[in-house]
Amino acid sequence: MSNGPHRIVFANEKGGTGKSTTAVHVAVALAYQGARVAAIDLDSRQRTMHRYLENRAETMRRRSIALPTATFEVFGGDDAGELDALTEKLGQEHDFLVFDTPGRDDPLARHVATRADTLVTPLNDSFVDFDLIGQVDAETFKVRRLSFYAELIWEARKKRAMATIKDARREMDWVVVRNRTGYTEARNQKRIDQALTELSKRVGFRVASGLSERVIYRELFPSGLTLLDKGQLGELGTSHLVARQELRTLVSGLNLPVPAKPAPAALESAA
Repeated sequence: MSNGPHRIVFANEKGGTGKSTTAVHVAVALAYQGARVAAIDLDSRQRTMHRYLENRAETMRRRSIALPTATFEVFGGDDAGELDALTEKLGQEHDFLVFDTPGRDDPLARHVATRADTLVTPLNDSFVDFDLIGQVDAETFKVRRLSFYAELIWEARKKRAMATIKDARREMDWVVVRNRTGYTEARNQKRIDQALTELSKRVGFRVASGLSERVIYRELFPSGLTLLDKGQLGELGTSHLVARQELRTLVSGLNLPVPAKPAPAALESAA
């Protein structure tokens, strides 16, 4: 890849949006496509992504199997320079760096978000979550103003655009991923559709379909397996197959620059 590894940052200052689950599945999906992936967990307290990948490594050891996976680290410090040093080190041997950030306002989360090549902001389909990026009028549901977070990313993207012209850097692609849409009442979903469309035109993010709320994601965590690990999951129900298709649609919608190299043989089992 040109310009070093592609940085994917999963960031949302609210918890409970499926951020870590989405991050793990995207990282493993990239590994299945033959990419070298490193995952950096910035939530040193919860460390959900790190624990998920630890469980995956343990399952591979216990079952004596090899599955596509990611190198994984937890960054427990508070110094942006030390984080950049770790990022530089991992970037020398990987095609993608995947960052999972805490579900709260955090200086390091802002630091990596403003340096993302692809910034992924998972949202549940509710105005509670929408408030992270914009505030709406209580009567008309029209967007009244950007949130602090949206303004932060907007400014970062403007600076990035100038650097892209000057230094041939990648432009930042901001993708708002709508998770758990199946649980949204139809009228409210329409209002959110309209608000997201309006705000996307103002600040330049894209909207992608995400993952529904499914028990399978919670069930897979202890083993570290993902919906792509077809040969390890046993007999799958219809909901599992639908969930796998949701994941494929999400990964495709992110438009990530996967390097042209042979995918591992295990990819055939995920088809």
